Amino acid sequence: MDNVFPLIGLLIWLQVKHFVADYLLQPRWMLEGKGHVRNPGGYAHAAIHAVGSLPALVFFGLDTSAILGLAASEFAIHYTIDHVKAILSRQHSGGMTRAFWAAHGADQLLHHLTYAGILATVI
Repeated sequence: MDNVFPLIGLLIWLQVKHFVADYLLQPRWMLEGKGHVRNPGGYAHAAIHAVGSLPALVFFGLDTSAILGLAASEFAIHYTIDHVKAILSRQHSGGMTRAFWAAHGADQLLHHLTYAGILATVI
């Protein structure tokens, strides 16, 4: 690869977007809606992630079908990860335990591996 800077820029965008979407733009109704397929909270949260990735994918120069495919994939993967984590968290509640932090870490790892997949797709 001749110039790695666009790829690094895409990664930085995805990481910052992830922080904003996961920690700053999640009101209680979204948090409480995760793990319930009939509640819009988890869907809205996953949509914020997918929409937040669009500017970087456009700037990176991908064609429309690639952008829409990556955004749809990110939406589905993000929703699924959060849905499973919410269900498991409800089954194993207990506050700030080692299990909580392990689940939180696994959740974040899977999300960031999704970004590695996006990067692998665009190169």
